[in-house]
Amino acid sequence: MRFMPVLVVLAFVLAPISLTALVAEENPLVHEGIVDAPLAAVWTAFTTKEGQESWMVAHSEIDLKIGGRMRAHYDRKGTIGDANTIENTIISYDPKRMLSLKVSKPPAGFPFPNAVKTMWTVIYFEAHSTKTTRVRIVGLGFGDDEESKKMRAFFDRGNAFTLKRLQERFASKKPGEGEGQLKNALKGAATVMNIPHGFQARAANCFQC
Repeated sequence: MRFMPVLVVLAFVLAPISLTALVAEENPLVHEGIVDAPLAAVWTAFTTKEGQESWMVAHSEIDLKIGGRMRAHYDRKGTIGDANTIENTIISYDPKRMLSLKVSKPPAGFPFPNAVKTMWTVIYFEAHSTKTTRVRIVGLGFGDDEESKKMRAFFDRGNAFTLKRLQERFASKKPGEGEGQLKNALKGAATVMNIPHGFQARAANCFQC
């Protein structure tokens, strides 16, 4: 009987987590594609400073461990640690198979400060062949409130473009080609969703605001 209080406490702690996970599983935001590169190369592109800076962000700093920080900056004139740095916490990872992240510190002025608190992202990596890799980006934790719906639309466009940039990174095209089209599309979406101008381009990164 002395274990009963502990079990009751655990029940109350785990219940909200389970409910959040259930809701998230019902309506995940999914983007998937084939990258023309071996699994090891794609994993490196996502999980190392040099890899991320080769296609996704101007500056990157990664501590690949559970609870480690992944910090990034889009502006070449910016520096890691300033107000516009995007910080994620690594929730879990399985080398060359899966990486899960949660935004722990959005950049200054991020338009969805409350909704982002319940969101996280899981990225799956699978060898499609010896020379190609299947990447699946899954956004979870979106709610039914207005702010969360706007954020979902924001990341829907951004995640799609992130995957496109990754594919271009290993193709003949240079990362960033077609970015003007993305900015125009996001500019239109931003008008409807009242997203600050500075975040129109930032939507180009899936799990980093």
